[in-house]
Amino acid sequence: MADSNFIDYVKILCRSGKGGAGSRHFYRAKYVPKGGPDGGDGGRGGHIILKGNRNMWTLLPLKYRRHIFAGNGESGSGGRSFGKDGDDVVVEVPCGTVVFDAESGEYLCEVTEDGQEVKLLRGGRGGLGNWHFKSATNRTPRYAQPGEPSIEKSVVLELKMLADVGLVGFPNAGKSTLLSAVSAAEPKIADYPFTTMEPQLGIVSYRDNRSFVMADIPGIIEGASEGRGLGLRFLRHIERNAVLLFMVPADADDIETQYRILLSELEQFNPQLMDKPRVLAISKSDMLDDELRDEIARTVPQELPSVFISAVTGQGITELKDLLWRAITDENNRGDGSDAVHRPLDARHRVREEDEFIFQYEPGENEEEEDEDLQSISPDTWGEDIDWDDAEFEYGDNADDSDSRASR
Repeated sequence: MADSNFIDYVKILCRSGKGGAGSRHFYRAKYVPKGGPDGGDGGRGGHIILKGNRNMWTLLPLKYRRHIFAGNGESGSGGRSFGKDGDDVVVEVPCGTVVFDAESGEYLCEVTEDGQEVKLLRGGRGGLGNWHFKSATNRTPRYAQPGEPSIEKSVVLELKMLADVGLVGFPNAGKSTLLSAVSAAEPKIADYPFTTMEPQLGIVSYRDNRSFVMADIPGIIEGASEGRGLGLRFLRHIERNAVLLFMVPADADDIETQYRILLSELEQFNPQLMDKPRVLAISKSDMLDDELRDEIARTVPQELPSVFISAVTGQGITELKDLLWRAITDENNRGDGSDAVHRPLDARHRVREEDEFIFQYEPGENEEEEDEDLQSISPDTWGEDIDWDDAEFEYGDNADDSDSRASR
């Protein structure tokens, strides 16, 4: 998997911009010795924004862009001049990207539509200049608000493909062969397990110029929910599917047992998958005669619709499409996956090489000095209830020292 361009799990460090400080300036002119306060407000810090892009199919660009920092807002100046806002950073991601907190595993947001923008981290507000604090009893306020600090967070981005039908089955059950037969997709097909190493999407044509999207994931084996095989890493892609198509080969020892194993693995991975409609397809049915087919039909689970198919001869493909289309267009199953409830990240759903990634970032000297300056006023005191008597402020160059001491 190291050489694959398909990346569906990335851990990155994001930081929004901090707000600029308000100005403590006083107006001075030749014939205006006491012009009063006219310090402007600081600029807003930049936001971190996620934007959906339908032309992207992988998180590969973010794998080599581990640190995403927005611009800081500039400080205000005299003449009620506002500081410049920090530059926003727009990160384009594929549709179907879900964001989790890397520390707690909590679900944060998701991007499901092309052009959709989600504000991941908000930039800090700029501080108010001293002209906001003038009043009849305080005509020379020699203080201004500092800007709000930035927000820094490590997040995990998971890509979950948007598809109508998800193929679920053991290795070599005929999933890739079916996808290649009903769509223009060209997945790798071979006679050894785990031929499919990454998810594949295909558009299946239906009657009256209608179509739906089918997704093929690597084969699932018993114990996949505990980390065995490749199924655990890619099971996330079927969380958005409207219908699950279980595929069991006709030459299996016990079709119902294999179906129950697959169902159990999905339930252990995410119990909400049990609420999705299910269809069972017995593949490789071209090897069966009528008598053997009738015998196998009596052992198939009766609680879900089933069909015998053969991707090589085309047997049962039309009937399978009809079953899938009815399930997709069912009134109780019209969601597009955007309303899916995502399970939080836990130890079983993590990718070790991503979680062990160490962010080697150290702020520069100037950034450390600015952070120390902002410690003079706690962010908790931001707003109208600031206790300005207890806060420490720096005074402008034009302020008189005696007035400064008096104002303290």
